Amino acid sequence: MKHLLAAALIVNLTVVNLPAQEAGPAAPDPQAVQAIKDVGGNVMPIAQNDARLDVTLHLADQDVTDDQLAEVAKLQPVVWLNLAGTKITNDGLAHLAGLTTLEQLHLERTGISDDGLAHLAKLENLTYLNLYATQVTDAGLEHLKGLKNLSKLYVWQTEVTPEGIEKFKEALPDVQVTAGLELKPVEPPKEEEKPAEEAKPEEKKEEPKEEKKEEKKPADDEEKKGEVKKPEDKPADDKPAEEKKPAETKPEEEPADADKPAVKKPEDKQADEN
Repeated sequence: MKHLLAAALIVNLTVVNLPAQEAGPAAPDPQAVQAIKDVGGNVMPIAQNDARLDVTLHLADQDVTDDQLAEVAKLQPVVWLNLAGTKITNDGLAHLAGLTTLEQLHLERTGISDDGLAHLAKLENLTYLNLYATQVTDAGLEHLKGLKNLSKLYVWQTEVTPEGIEKFKEALPDVQVTAGLELKPVEPPKEEEKPAEEAKPEEKKEEPKEEKKEEKKPADDEEKKGEVKKPEDKPADDKPAEEKKPAETKPEEEPADADKPAVKKPEDKQADEN
């Protein structure tokens, strides 16, 4: 029994000590959302798992005025707000003074001037501010020097001067200020210097040979040209002539029979005997 009581006590203590789950941000005011959508604007979370709000009014199909800024002020937490090209005024920016969660703000191509920037001085989380083609001057930048998280500022086609930007960056040196696009001519790539080649002796150009004029030969030569030269007559026998052998010497002929004693024939012998 004691063991059971001890186990029950541990369970109760565990339940009591569980940390309370943080409640997510409240759903945006549905009436404010509808008022923004009625003029062609949009309200949506910045990501599927992030309920912070992105409010866009730059694509609205109706005029966006200070009245819509009053509706934006009812939405929490707004982190991205695009009012580019709308008809808001300096007074309308007073509605944004309490949107301390705001990180990106587009005011380009609006009628905002230095007085309107005074309402943004307390937006401590602001990192991006676009003032392109507005009426802001160097004096307006003085209202922004307290925005320690600001990293990008666009003042192209405004009344802001290079001197005003330089003074502003003394207070916020890490801010990237874009005052215009500098178009520099593209320089052609430099050719690598090649070592000087040794001077080679100039090659003598062959002079064109003059065509030799054929000398006129006497008429006899011209006639000979027409004749076809025949090969010289060769001896009949190409073989070398046989050497003449010396005449054979015949033995001297014996003297005629008269000089020799006559040989007597047997018949003669018988005649003698008789």
